[in-house]
Amino acid sequence: MSENAELSDFIRDIVREDLKTGKHSEIVTRFPPEPNGYLHIGHAKSICLNFGIAAQFGGRCHLRFDDTNPVKEDQEYIDAIIEDVRWLGFNWGEHLYYASDYFEQMYEWALALIRKDNAYVCTLSPEEFKDYRGVPNRPGRESPWRNRAVEESEDLFKRMRAGEFADGQYVLRAKIDMASPNLHMRDPVIYRIKHASHPHAGDKWCIYPTYDFAHGLEDSIEKITHSICTLEFEVHRPLYDWFLKALAVYHPRQIEFARLNLSYTVMSKRMLLELVRDGIVNGWDDPRMPTIAGLRRRGYTPEAIRAFCAAIGVTKYNGITDIALLEHCIRDELNRTAARRMAVLNPLKLVIENYPEGQVDELEGINNPEDPSAGSRKISFSRELYIERDDFMEEPPKKFFRMGPGREVRLRYGYLVQCTGFEKDAQGNITEVRCTYDPETRGGNAPDGRKVKGTIHWVSAAHAQRCRVRLYDRLFNVERPADVEQGEDFKQHLNPDSIGEIEALVEPAVAAVEPGSRLQFERLGYFYADHIDSQPDAPVFNRIVPLKDAWAKKRGG
Repeated sequence: MSENAELSDFIRDIVREDLKTGKHSEIVTRFPPEPNGYLHIGHAKSICLNFGIAAQFGGRCHLRFDDTNPVKEDQEYIDAIIEDVRWLGFNWGEHLYYASDYFEQMYEWALALIRKDNAYVCTLSPEEFKDYRGVPNRPGRESPWRNRAVEESEDLFKRMRAGEFADGQYVLRAKIDMASPNLHMRDPVIYRIKHASHPHAGDKWCIYPTYDFAHGLEDSIEKITHSICTLEFEVHRPLYDWFLKALAVYHPRQIEFARLNLSYTVMSKRMLLELVRDGIVNGWDDPRMPTIAGLRRRGYTPEAIRAFCAAIGVTKYNGITDIALLEHCIRDELNRTAARRMAVLNPLKLVIENYPEGQVDELEGINNPEDPSAGSRKISFSRELYIERDDFMEEPPKKFFRMGPGREVRLRYGYLVQCTGFEKDAQGNITEVRCTYDPETRGGNAPDGRKVKGTIHWVSAAHAQRCRVRLYDRLFNVERPADVEQGEDFKQHLNPDSIGEIEALVEPAVAAVEPGSRLQFERLGYFYADHIDSQPDAPVFNRIVPLKDAWAKKRGG
């Protein structure tokens, strides 16, 4: 309730007014996914909106599967959707429904339309149907079977249900207006024959209602007050209203809002399914996918996703949202909640020449500077360390404040050290850096007050543990990979460097974390101990996001 209490948008304004005028005394919304794929971040926006409005105004939200097409639906998708909505933090209580629960009632309503001469059985092939329908600026033509006798259509429809005909042999169409400028009103198909087993209804049915016919009737049965849809359904609204009016049943109000379009990704189930089927990604929960399962596997939290959905708001205008805002939301949360640890992803040995052989210091490391209650930990420090290879340059430029010949830097939580030299292999690669330390600077501060700009992280060579780390990046390398106006294949824009795997050196406290833990690797980014691949004392880390926040920088943060 508190998350949504202050939210306001044009849909909430409508709801608020309906309560004020007494049009509704209780608000009932629904989230109605089709179980033909996994949910993605765009669905999260709809989930947060529908459940959020219900919570804000003391109503209820149903979870309902619009399972009207058994050819594309699967129990795997049903199970995944339930898990995703629950993981996001929403509860539908006893209000879990399926369109297939209402098939018998829908069938009776279809018969009622036939008997009112508002529907007829048609024999046009799909190709003929498209030709007869016409185009927006040219009226369609009536089917030769449009004026079929009511009794004949009723008989054929009953026989369709009995399984007497092959797929595609007949369809049931609503009799509306073949001259309408809205193609969806030109005698749309409302039932088709599909001899396919249904994941929820089994083999009981061989005819199935279309989405456009079923959706409004489901809303009516469940007494939904506000049927909230994405903007592409605006053109379907006259059809939604026509069915409810023709059948004289309870009539919810459909309201449309702009769907979420996110940069550097695709939000089409068809495209996401193609990525999975072609083996371009490792399943629906691949951490590079914009699916809720993929974001969870990457290390995103439900709180961050809900914060993102609140931040983007609800409008009637299509646009594209910068993925950097989503990344900002997870950084903002983990900056406050994630424990800090040190890890080296590309190690270079650092030898402190004047540090005693065999000596080990126990330094104090802060677990989270944003949360004093997180306390601190002991970090072992020794003569030989590993630093990031990028933190040393043989010929550093002027504004490079890390390590170079003769330069002094601060070792995080440790001492000030000054580079005295380095070694190379036969190929000219730097293999070792040597330095001296100032024992009076424990904790990183110089008693004489000298200023040192650079601070670098490290791990003790004698105490470091090895961990697998996956360095995920954006799946596509252009902002709008699905912009196919030029006929381009969206897969041409795949980022070849969207995943890399390395073996990192980490402080012992990293290797000991439980699967599902989130950490900040200092100066590197936020990482998640994969809840599937990690084992006790052997975590496998996914990089959630780098440390740099492009969105905050853009906003002047």
